[in-house]
Amino acid sequence: MKELKLFHLAWPIFIEVALFMLLGIVDVFVLSRYDDLAAASVNTANQAVSIITIVFTVVSGASAVLISQNLGAGKRENASKIAALSLTFNLVLGLIASVIILIFSKNILSLIGAKGKVLEFGSMYLSVVGGFLFLQAVLNAMSVIVRNHGLTRISMYVTVGMNVMNTTLDIIFVLGLFGFPKLGVMGVAIATTISRIVGTAVLGIFLFKKIEKLSIFKLLKPFPFSDAVEMIKIGVPAALETFLYNLSQLVITSIVLNFLTQEELITKTYLNNITMFFYLVAVSVGQASQIITGHLVGAKKTDEAYSKALHSYFCALAITISMCIAGVLLRYQLIGIFTDNPHVIELGANIMLINIALEFGRTTNLVLIASLRGAGDVYYPAGCAIFSMWFVSVLGSYLLAVVMGLGIYGLWIALAADECFRGILMIIRWKGGKWKTKRVVKEA
Repeated sequence: MKELKLFHLAWPIFIEVALFMLLGIVDVFVLSRYDDLAAASVNTANQAVSIITIVFTVVSGASAVLISQNLGAGKRENASKIAALSLTFNLVLGLIASVIILIFSKNILSLIGAKGKVLEFGSMYLSVVGGFLFLQAVLNAMSVIVRNHGLTRISMYVTVGMNVMNTTLDIIFVLGLFGFPKLGVMGVAIATTISRIVGTAVLGIFLFKKIEKLSIFKLLKPFPFSDAVEMIKIGVPAALETFLYNLSQLVITSIVLNFLTQEELITKTYLNNITMFFYLVAVSVGQASQIITGHLVGAKKTDEAYSKALHSYFCALAITISMCIAGVLLRYQLIGIFTDNPHVIELGANIMLINIALEFGRTTNLVLIASLRGAGDVYYPAGCAIFSMWFVSVLGSYLLAVVMGLGIYGLWIALAADECFRGILMIIRWKGGKWKTKRVVKEA
């Protein structure tokens, strides 16, 4: 088995995830120059998209575990069969999701409390982005395959190109440069879609030229029902955790839309985009750790997997907390990038102090949950998520923000409590070592 190094895997993922996040933050930034509510509407619409696209993570999450463990065990053909199955499933599911969003965009946004301009702008955005959502499904599947072969730089290069294209088109279409009309929200939707089309095409060409052959789809005859069932058994719990997180965020957004002020909604939108970069290291290290853990568990090297995952966690935690402290010192300037509204700036600056506790817990979850998934231990994190996200995060948000009248401060306290509580549970699980019995590779 080829030795995988954390840094070599993590830094391309770091850049890729940063640029992927930047795709969203550029949209919000450009729209903030157009209309504050337009920026908030796209943020709300993307939360709705996140809920629907959870179905993609059922397949992608399971294929990541199965491909990495099969490669670690030296079973290359099995890894290729899982790749073919993943691409096929995600394409079909993506097409279904595209049709659903295209038809029910307004209903979905109304369900989470969007109204007025937020509903108008949000449904406009979804009408374009939703119709081409199947591209994201295929792109996700291809990225998982490429990454778990250890080639994290390739998907990074594709994301760099997508980011440059999206940013350029955003500025042109939204602000109406070079003779184009000012398209506003529609311009952002068109720019996002074009960049996804190009990114999917480029990554697909690389995948089938350098890693796999188109002939891998022949491995699906006869159809591998046992692999499909295994994919569902692994993917559903992992996706459930992500689904519950995004659903809880939608419920919290509904609380914001219905009970809090417009300025608090705008503050939450800008803070979400700023704090993305605080947990960026944890996301990239977590994904790298999942790949390494999967390969090592596949090769039956569980003791090495244990120590490497803990090393990954402590590295991510040290960097994340350092970034949070820097963010606190520059909090007024960071919020000021998006708005000159003094109330929004003050709200955001105060909440960034609370955010340090939130990022401590979130880093623990991002790295250790990813490592548990790599080992095939997917049920425990999902069970913890069911309890904590709803009883600590959602219920806590309502009690603190609405009942006790703490507003957006209450939201952030509840979110921090949820992340820290689950983080403690993940540390206990990893140190307990029960995940060592969850290897999913079939013995010959």
